[in-house]
Amino acid sequence: MTSKSTSDVLRDARRIVVKVGSSLVTNEGRGLDEVAIGEWCRQMSILVRDGREVIMVSSGAIAEGMKRLGWAKRPHEIHELQAAAAVGQMGLAQVYETKLRENGLGSAQVLLTHADLADRERYLNARSTLLTLLKLGVVPVINENDTVVNDEIKFGDNDTLGALVANLVEADALVILTDQKGLFTADPRKDPAAQFVHEAQAGDPALEAMAGGAGSSLGKGGMITKILAAKRAAGSGASTVIAWGREPDALLRLVQGEAIGTLLVAQTAKNQARKQWMADHLQMRGSVTVDAGAARKLIDEGKSLLPIGMTAVDGEFSRGDVIAVRDEHGTEIARGLANYASSEARLICRKPSSEFEKWLGYVAEPEMLHRDNLVLSR
Repeated sequence: MTSKSTSDVLRDARRIVVKVGSSLVTNEGRGLDEVAIGEWCRQMSILVRDGREVIMVSSGAIAEGMKRLGWAKRPHEIHELQAAAAVGQMGLAQVYETKLRENGLGSAQVLLTHADLADRERYLNARSTLLTLLKLGVVPVINENDTVVNDEIKFGDNDTLGALVANLVEADALVILTDQKGLFTADPRKDPAAQFVHEAQAGDPALEAMAGGAGSSLGKGGMITKILAAKRAAGSGASTVIAWGREPDALLRLVQGEAIGTLLVAQTAKNQARKQWMADHLQMRGSVTVDAGAARKLIDEGKSLLPIGMTAVDGEFSRGDVIAVRDEHGTEIARGLANYASSEARLICRKPSSEFEKWLGYVAEPEMLHRDNLVLSR
């Protein structure tokens, strides 16, 4: 057990990733459950109006495709899975678009593969796209791009995808909606003595021993994938709730602090996890030197680093690399994630953001290092 309560973790969560499984989305394979999807969309709309940011990770494309194709059993051949996903994805996206629009929200379909998050540029592009959509008040609906994945690049289950998305956008919480009330000490369908786990620490090895195998013929995950997803999400400071997807107003009651499902608490705060990772980064491919004014803004005012305050760029680095920031005397004063590659940084060094498009042909970010992705060295 942990000292934090559900209300502490969920009530203050501003950015939430919600993951729903195939059996819920497709009503155990009988076709897309538009009523249930509508309910989740209604709750998400209330959260967005309350000032929160919500991302939906939804399974169901393959299951819906199977239903449309008249297949009773999930196929094993990758090309058949891809075909089912292609057929089902059309209906899945349409239902989310319709239900979110009915609740006054725009939606966006985002399909990801493991390769998208393994490649630095594609990872950052995916992150930038999702954060922009959230700023616009649009709910991204994410699924694995099952139409093109193969065994080497697929996530394997959307619980893992949910955790990776939580890491990608640095969410405060991951909510996994499933067909179970939460985690039990054993499979309650087989062991009547199984006890419900209300709260635990994400990453506790004992949790993995409790989790069984996959519980549905439709999806690929089981409770074990949810436990491992919570462990992964905790790495970036996101706590996880595993709850029954048909619990009335589950999302709304969770953010009000009600104890629903199983809460797996991340032991490291979101900002601390990211900044500690940057502080501990040993290999930096480059650095930028800043003038005295920029150094003061970083150290004394906690500002972002703008290219106009840079006087030199050293080394060869890519967008997303951790780089050092040095003052006029060569002393490291900070480090952070570069928004521009070294070749681009040299072009916009000492330039205002209004001139970025002239020199680069595009504008990505106004900052070289955003304050949220920067940690002081002293």
